[in-house]
Amino acid sequence: MAETPVPPGAAAAPMSAEEFDAYTLGRTLSYVFQGTPYGVEQYLPDRRVRWTFIGQECQDGSWYERAGNICFVYDNAPADEQCWRFFAEGDGLRAVFQGLDGPSTELYEVEQSQAPLGCLGPGVGV
Repeated sequence: MAETPVPPGAAAAPMSAEEFDAYTLGRTLSYVFQGTPYGVEQYLPDRRVRWTFIGQECQDGSWYERAGNICFVYDNAPADEQCWRFFAEGDGLRAVFQGLDGPSTELYEVEQSQAPLGCLGPGVGV
């Protein structure tokens, strides 16, 4: 049975947890916000992640599905849940932050790699 095409101008459905996992697992994705480099996230087995804002230290965490969102918590701030809706569009992902006031920040995937995330941290370097 063929899928029904999405009409032009219609919004695509957000990715399910299974779709998101299949797309991201084993990859490192770079994101931009309003055309400016924003951050990079490496997607590891068992829904573990490693995130860094550009130029900052890496944060390890995990993700899970809740109420149709993909939610992240990081080991350095386990009570600070951050939920997003991810959409497969064109050549990459679009992520829309789901804040208390509704959708806000939109990030766009601009690069993807199989390489691990290079992390800055205390005591790294010369």
